[in-house]
Amino acid sequence: MALRLRELHPNIDYTYVCTPTGDELPEMFAHRRKLSELLGKPLVPIMRKGGLQGLVHEEDAIPNWRMRFCTRMLKIEPYASWLIQQQTQHDEIISYVGLRFDEPDREGGDYANVPGVRSAFPLREWQWGLSEVREYLRSRGVEIPLRTDCARCFFQRLTEWYQLWLDHRDIFDDAAVQEAVYGATWRSPGRDSWPAALAELGAEFETGRQPKPRKDDPLKALQCRVCRT
Repeated sequence: MALRLRELHPNIDYTYVCTPTGDELPEMFAHRRKLSELLGKPLVPIMRKGGLQGLVHEEDAIPNWRMRFCTRMLKIEPYASWLIQQQTQHDEIISYVGLRFDEPDREGGDYANVPGVRSAFPLREWQWGLSEVREYLRSRGVEIPLRTDCARCFFQRLTEWYQLWLDHRDIFDDAAVQEAVYGATWRSPGRDSWPAALAELGAEFETGRQPKPRKDDPLKALQCRVCRT
């Protein structure tokens, strides 16, 4: 969306923002750097102090599907606060949100209630779905990382935990330590036949046991190197 807006309106001085949690994988940080180069302007990181690690410590809890405080406190609230701050510098603020035409049920955050801010959805106006977005990015030489979310997330699949264990053992082990400290798990117990606790899950991986990817799992394409967002 940002790249196309820049092409269509090169004279508009857009402010490009992102809301990192500080727990993204290195590939995502590299992707943001490349995007900044293509846009010719740095991305402004709007981030809660301490990021995900600090938030878990403050809340004394690991987020889960019943207690999903991470997205609200790490992304929605900081961005809303930033938008309010911008009102002192601009008469009108338009928040461009990159939701596609083929995902009409997504709202894009609760920013419509921020006074003086208007939300716009260019991809929907252009009627761009997933195929159009992929084709555009391909033509611009942009490759989206497989994981764009947090390295540790209660939503991620078993195959993603396995890939994290393979590629970023330090992050996997740190998440396991968090579970011991807070007495909870990132994975929901009973979600599958594998252990919920990461320490036990890692022990299973150490034996050579591998999760079987689902047919719709993007990680399936990586089975040549073992398993993947």
